[in-house]
This record gives sequence, structure tokens and C-alpha cells, in this order.
Amino acid sequence: MKDKILVVDDEWNMRNLIKIHLSKTNVDIDEAKTGKEALQMVDKTPYNIMILDIMLPDIDGWEVCTTVRETRNLPILMLTARNEIKDRVHGLNIGADDYLTKPFAPEELVARVTALIRRQKMIDKKIGTSILHFKDLSIDIESRTAMVKDIPIELTPKEFDILYLFASQPRRVFTRDIILDKIWSTNEFRDVRAIDTHVKNIRVKLRKSGLHNSPIKTVWGVGYRFSNTEEDRT
Repeated sequence: MKDKILVVDDEWNMRNLIKIHLSKTNVDIDEAKTGKEALQMVDKTPYNIMILDIMLPDIDGWEVCTTVRETRNLPILMLTARNEIKDRVHGLNIGADDYLTKPFAPEELVARVTALIRRQKMIDKKIGTSILHFKDLSIDIESRTAMVKDIPIELTPKEFDILYLFASQPRRVFTRDIILDKIWSTNEFRDVRAIDTHVKNIRVKLRKSGLHNSPIKTVWGVGYRFSNTEEDRT
């Protein structure tokens, strides 16, 4: 079964260029010229990835990304002609998975798209079961238990929810505001500083349980993400 890709760009030349580069892989490609058209297509079709230009004639890529992220975990690769750090940070803040600056090398485009699709399939496979496994760490959503080497960790409800949120979408960067929106109810008191306290407590409890290298990573100036790879541990 072919992977389905949605390319969103108002320039025909760019859409065609992307199609040419990706046509060598086993994919089906749909095109959207505007943000509103893209949102309509996402509602109707389960895409494996969206390649999204920031500058669109109606609503911009930022708004499209934010809207999609409210209801879907669709991988989003954003395209921009500007190579500014603040744009990259903003993209991560609103839920983009990766960034590519125009002009780009065809090999890099293909590699990034392939990597995002592969990663999402691995995540979907893990979420298809009630238990997430990461070497020495396992998290069971049904029983709401987390264990390190089969030893249960005493987590508060909020700590468990935060850990599971991170682990269910490895490498995605979560800002503190996103964490509050996903875990705190609307009638609860919200304080972004509470996120840092909960994360600190989770790290301490994981370490005391025998997981010496915490999989929760700080993305300075942005938020947190989950990684269980040896080379990514600091």
C-alpha cells in the first residue's frame, strides 16, 4: 500500500518539483494550492505526511499547522524561504515535526519525508497496543502504570499523563502551553512553572528506579521531548 502525501504550496513549480523528487518513492501525492483547500483534504483523507509551505494566499502555513495539530498527529514538514531561527522555533511551538529551507537538495527532501513517515508508523504501531516499550522503560496506559526493569514507579496522575504524552510521540517537541492544553482541564488552575516541577519529579523517580539516563530531554527555549536513543542522551 502506497503512502499518501499532501503537498501544500501555491506555486505550481514548487509542487511539481516536489512531485518529481518524491515520485521515485512508493507514494501517492495530492496537491493543495491554499490553506483552506489543504484543511478540507486532510479532513477527508488519512495522509501519512503533509509538506506545508508557510506563505499561502489565504491562511498561512502557521494557521494550517495549528488547526491540523488540534485533531491529528499527522507529521508536518514545513517549507520556508526564510532561514531564521525564530521561524523554526515558532514552527516547533505549534506542532511542526521538521523544517526544510528553500532551496533544498532533492536528497534531503526525500530523506526527511521518508524518516518522518517511518517514525510515525513506528509510533502508530506502539500506540496500537496499550503498552509502550522503551528498552528498560514500559508504560501501560490501561493500568496507568510505568515500570523500569519490571519495577513499578510511583507517579502522580499528572506525572503519568506527562510521561505517557511524551513517550507516545517520541522526538516531538512539546511546549509548556501544549502540555497544559492536553493534560489540564479547562477548570483547573494553570501555571506553566508546574510543568517544570512535574518533569523534574518524573526524572528523579526514573533515576531512583534505576533509569540513570532520563529519556525526557529539555529543548531550551521551547519545551520538552522524549528520546530513548543512546546517542541523544545528555
